[in-house]
Amino acid sequence: MQDTTSNNKRIAKNTIMLYIRMFISMLVGLYTSRVVLATLGVEDYGIYGVVGGVVAMMGFLNASMSGATSRFLTFELGKGDKERLAKTFSSALIVHIGIAIVVLILAETVGLWFLCNKLNIPAERMQAAHWVYQLSILSAMFGITQVPYNAAIIAHEKMDVYAYVEILNVSLKLLIVYLLCIGNFDKLILYASLMLAVSILIMMVYRIYAIRQFPEAHFHWIWDKTYLRPLLSFSGWDLYGNACVIARQQGTNFLINIFYGVVFNAASGIATTVQGTISGLAFNIILAFRPQIIKQYAKGNVEDMSKLVGNAVCFTTILFGCMSIPLILETHYIMKAWLGVIPEKSEIFCQILLIASFLGLLNNIWNTCIHATGKIKEISIFSGTFFLISLPIIYVVFQFKAPVESAYLVFILSIVFVNVSNLLIIKKKIPKLKLNFVFLNYIKVIIVLMASYYITSLFKAQMQETFIRLLVDCFICWIIVFASSFIFILNKKQKKSIISKICPKLA
Repeated sequence: MQDTTSNNKRIAKNTIMLYIRMFISMLVGLYTSRVVLATLGVEDYGIYGVVGGVVAMMGFLNASMSGATSRFLTFELGKGDKERLAKTFSSALIVHIGIAIVVLILAETVGLWFLCNKLNIPAERMQAAHWVYQLSILSAMFGITQVPYNAAIIAHEKMDVYAYVEILNVSLKLLIVYLLCIGNFDKLILYASLMLAVSILIMMVYRIYAIRQFPEAHFHWIWDKTYLRPLLSFSGWDLYGNACVIARQQGTNFLINIFYGVVFNAASGIATTVQGTISGLAFNIILAFRPQIIKQYAKGNVEDMSKLVGNAVCFTTILFGCMSIPLILETHYIMKAWLGVIPEKSEIFCQILLIASFLGLLNNIWNTCIHATGKIKEISIFSGTFFLISLPIIYVVFQFKAPVESAYLVFILSIVFVNVSNLLIIKKKIPKLKLNFVFLNYIKVIIVLMASYYITSLFKAQMQETFIRLLVDCFICWIIVFASSFIFILNKKQKKSIISKICPKLA
């Protein structure tokens, strides 16, 4: 009982710290996106989105691989074997150095050919595009070898470190905006160079912290098949799955570029920024739950694991709904206030991607459960393949002159198939996991969110587009969601805990 309470407190603390980090990042990110768009222009912003997308791509890859690597570190922490923990870390670093070399070779051959021969980039901006590409590759190399250090921080549940380092990160990004405005150099090349410098600096801060705080983070050359084989297998299949997700993401950008040009790439970049920000807020809850879910599995405590998974699903989807519903309803007003000039198709891109992200949250939780087992071959094959298949479908759809937003509708369809396949895999890998409890919470949340959307939209229709209407939409949506969640979703123990904190006398 005491362990459960301690774990819950740790999850709550980590969630708060991650939200502080995310909130700071969100505010600065939205501001800098506006300034960068205005300074670079729609065309150069679109070029950076499609070429420099390697940086964003690697950011996603690093997050995914970090989660995978942290599984092994967290598992060993749960077992309490320090020697195996140190050997696991060193083995993981060797594996990621190998992955970085492979990625470098592919980027400088296949990737470079694709940039020169297939992308729709104005001839006068091709040199700048090459600069952006090479700088992005360099950032990717540092990022891949950084994965084990970030994984160690996650495994030890030191989420406050992320909050503190993020303050430094956003401060440097504000400096980038200032330098971009006053610099006389090519704006696109300058922006890419400064982003590289900041990303390397932030990675070094995390690396130094991990080395100083965690004994296992001191690298020792080790070539032990006992550790390397499961890591290579896990990382290999995880890399395949994540590479397919990245291929879907960047491939969609490439296809949009080939068929519609860099202007729509700018719209896609704006929509992805919004979607990534909102999804990040919700994903932080999953990140806070993740170490505990894996540790409970390592201890063989599937019942507590089921409760953690159910709570993660519930709290994640509720929070995402609260953030995304007002945004979907007020997309035009928010983008107009944020950007001034809204790139064509940005609004519809944003709305569709938010719906896709809602479905994707459930998949992230399934991934955490399957990662806990260490057996991810099936999930990687099925998930990765479903995402990869979406690219030729998008190509065919574009060939028939379908609207550009249809690419993201295909993406939603692929997420549905991925969720179903992952659910079937979980039933096979962890048969004792109480999925009925998880799904009951999920269905309840969906009903609550749909009701909130409908009622809020009725109030919206009665008012003119103003900041006051945005505030009213948020207030109505949040009141309905939180009140309904308290009444219909939370159990008696959770209700009592909330009441005791708000009003101790009533508890």
